[in-house]
Amino acid sequence: MNVQSILGSKGSAVETVAQTATLFDVARQLGERKIGALVVSGDGRAIEGIVSERDIVRATAGAGAEALERPVGSVMSTDVITCSCGDGVDRLMSLMTERRIRHLPVVDDDGHLAGIISIGDVVKARLAELEHENEALTQYISGH
Repeated sequence: MNVQSILGSKGSAVETVAQTATLFDVARQLGERKIGALVVSGDGRAIEGIVSERDIVRATAGAGAEALERPVGSVMSTDVITCSCGDGVDRLMSLMTERRIRHLPVVDDDGHLAGIISIGDVVKARLAELEHENEALTQYISGH
C-alpha cells in the first residue's frame, strides 16, 4: 500500500493556516477538526511550515497562556519532512519513527501540497495489509 491508496481512502483535503494566525486560533481549529497538526500555507499549495499540538504545548510550557497570542510563524516547524504519492507504508513508518513525527504532508511532483498522512493513517493501512496477508495465508493453508 502506498500514499496514493491511503489518500484515495481518506481523501486529500488538508487543513491549513496562515503564519499570521495565533496559536489560540490553531488550538481552536485543531480541536474543532479533531486533528493534530495544520500545514502552514498562505495559498494552500506552498508549504511554509507545520504546526502541531506539540508546538502549542512547548510554547505554553515556556511562556504560559500568553503564548496563545503568538503568531504561528514564531513556533511552527519550518524544516518540514514530506512524502510523495508513490511512497510505501514502510517508508512512512521509517520516516515517522526516525524523525519522531506524527504527520507527513504529501507533495506532488511540483512540490505542492497534495494531502497529509498521520500516524493513525499509517497504522490503519498497515493493519489492512496484515489482514489481507492473513486472509491469503488462511486460504492457502485451507486449500481454497
